Amino acid sequence: MITTVHSPTRTESERGKETARLSAPHGTKRAKRVRDPERGLKILSAAATLFADRGFHAVSLGEIGSASGIVGSGIYRHFDNKYAVLVALLDKAISDLLDEAEQIADAGLSSSDILTRLVHQQINFCIDRRLEVQLYRQEISSLNPEDARRLKRMQRRYNEEWIATLLETRPELDEANARAMVYSAIGAIQSIVNFDSGLPREALVHRMDKIARACLFVA
Repeated sequence: MITTVHSPTRTESERGKETARLSAPHGTKRAKRVRDPERGLKILSAAATLFADRGFHAVSLGEIGSASGIVGSGIYRHFDNKYAVLVALLDKAISDLLDEAEQIADAGLSSSDILTRLVHQQINFCIDRRLEVQLYRQEISSLNPEDARRLKRMQRRYNEEWIATLLETRPELDEANARAMVYSAIGAIQSIVNFDSGLPREALVHRMDKIARACLFVA
């Protein structure tokens, strides 16, 4: 007499797991960890402080990691090397400035109002992101030619927004004079990153606004 032995009935969940196991490619690796963007920003913030204070060449990648609270090789999950940190830092600063300027220009305002907002944007950027402005002026020569050209092209696009807006606001100007006036205004504003004025923020913004407008509107 042959006795038939019935296998226990598997649940749907168990059958699903078995199917997944059999259908998965042999040696499938686990998915890579997703990089935390907040940690990347902490690295950039720490690097900006160290680079501006001591210079790019005097700071090690390990010091940046320690200052940003990332130990060991964790920093390499975000950046390949110290140079990549510098490029990312400058790239983000100029990209943020340019993106906001283009949003202002596309907001449907009068050319005079656009120019006023561009002035205020530059002033607030220099106050809030002083270290990055210092770093760009200080370390642009440390970049390889390709990266330097790319960032300078972005900077020129930003300046062109000002020039085009000034020419609309003051049609009596030619391009050469408009360019000279815009560069004077931006240069005057950016001078505040080189010293501590001692003025409260509101007073500093007001003073730099008057100086920039004098560069742009005095005949």
